[in-house]
Amino acid sequence: MKILQIREKESNSPTSLNDQDKTNLSSETLMVSPMRVVLIEDHNLTRMGLQAALQEQDGIEVVGEAANATQGLKLLESLKPDVAIVDIGLPDMDGIDLTRKFKSSHTDTQEPQTRVLILTMHDSEDAVLAAFAAGADSYCMKDIEIEQLVEALEVTQEGNAWIDPAIASIVLRQVKRDPSSEMAANQDRTVKIDGVGPEYEQVIEAYPLTERELEVLELIVAGASNAAIADKLYITVGTVKTHVRNILNKLCVDDRTQAAVHALRSGLIT
Repeated sequence: MKILQIREKESNSPTSLNDQDKTNLSSETLMVSPMRVVLIEDHNLTRMGLQAALQEQDGIEVVGEAANATQGLKLLESLKPDVAIVDIGLPDMDGIDLTRKFKSSHTDTQEPQTRVLILTMHDSEDAVLAAFAAGADSYCMKDIEIEQLVEALEVTQEGNAWIDPAIASIVLRQVKRDPSSEMAANQDRTVKIDGVGPEYEQVIEAYPLTERELEVLELIVAGASNAAIADKLYITVGTVKTHVRNILNKLCVDDRTQAAVHALRSGLIT
């Protein structure tokens, strides 16, 4: 990382920036610390492929990798990465137990907090719900494109949930079927299921969604990614992101999952 330094003049007079200094400073790019990622995956080729793909992405640094849960837990404790990518099918302890053990050993007040992104081939309802109940922050399928994985990592690092469209319906079904379930109660940050109170109804009335925003919200509820929404509505991904941001702001929620849950519970989307 380049460190910008301003040399003092030989005289004892206070150092100040002249126009040339300001120009030089403005032309320099201040580098942001990369997202630090740890991979916990027992399949060597998969782990090596993920590492190679992620290292090519700007702003991401793979700082460690482990082939089993025991090694993985040690890495998480010593390296304290921003995000841990965890496979479920580990040889000594499955990724769900690893997540539960790691999360239970850290309080919410400890910072910086490592987020856990489950990356697996398991799309069964039991696996999905168990992962979130254990404290997983996000859940992705292994057939995800690298661009989507990067997006998932960024969303996860920010403290929000990224749920693969392939399993989003499972989470939403669980919320609709049993809003008082242990998963829903313990995952208030991931899936906020509070009923629609008068103050929320006032927000909807004061900041109504446009017809296009409702179309985007309906596709979010269906589990579509930004790219899929763009293809469906014949708009750019950038435009989709703008609509999503507006929807989140108007609904006063933090992420897409919360928006989907609010939409279903409020009757915006049926």
